[in-house]
Amino acid sequence: MFRSDFVSALVAGACCSVMTAGGAGAASASILVPHRAVYDLELKDASDRSGIAGMYGRMVYEFNGSACEGYTVSFRFVTQVDTGDEVKLTDQQTTTYEDLKNGNFRFLTRSFTDEKLDKEVRGSAHEADTGVTVDLTAPDKRQVDLAQSLFPTEHMLEVIDRAQKGETLFESRIFDGSDAGDKTLITTTMVGKAQQPKPDDVDVGKAGAMAAKAYWPVTISYFNDEQAGDALPIYRMQFKLYDNGITRDLTMDYGDFVLSGKLADLEMFKTEDCK
Repeated sequence: MFRSDFVSALVAGACCSVMTAGGAGAASASILVPHRAVYDLELKDASDRSGIAGMYGRMVYEFNGSACEGYTVSFRFVTQVDTGDEVKLTDQQTTTYEDLKNGNFRFLTRSFTDEKLDKEVRGSAHEADTGVTVDLTAPDKRQVDLAQSLFPTEHMLEVIDRAQKGETLFESRIFDGSDAGDKTLITTTMVGKAQQPKPDDVDVGKAGAMAAKAYWPVTISYFNDEQAGDALPIYRMQFKLYDNGITRDLTMDYGDFVLSGKLADLEMFKTEDCK
């Protein structure tokens, strides 16, 4: 049988993986480049416990906007999963808007299995001095007060900023609206030394103007807020990060199974100057 928690794991992990450094301002956010990146996904490893015999798919990530007007992300994560007994199609569609200047964040995630809606999470969040207030409208209407956290673009900026300063290990609390949209996540980030790409890098040929530029190898582990410090992460992301926020050569480790994501296409959009 198809495991019901499988889609939940993909939704939570995929959303953080690419959308993911505190309180970044408009000036520092201007380093991020609007772009559309397409990744081909395939199963790298799976335990017997996972119940997965095969898996492949595609992930599309589109990042637009400006530091002054705010940033929008359109994200789609589609996989075909073979359990040995049946084949299922999972489809996660996420859209977000993040206003760095005013500390506002809106999010909508719809998750489908075989084209049938499984789950919808919709809401908004606002940064305040005492924490983050989340107003959920789906799957039910309620308000949640959470600890101070970074939103996804803020987190990406923090990672880049710390990498540029040579910091190799740090912890952050983030809120990205994933899962039920009512919890924060603790992240532990490891950043390696900047490296020049090698000719045999698996997807460097798809990186276009970025192909010859240096990148940082980054690993981010995500933990439930209530987990103890020595607990295992609920998932882990590895990727090559450029100083403008573009990523390639992804590895997504969900514990029972591991996916690889190789850059298949990269389109750079025009950067809008702040007025």
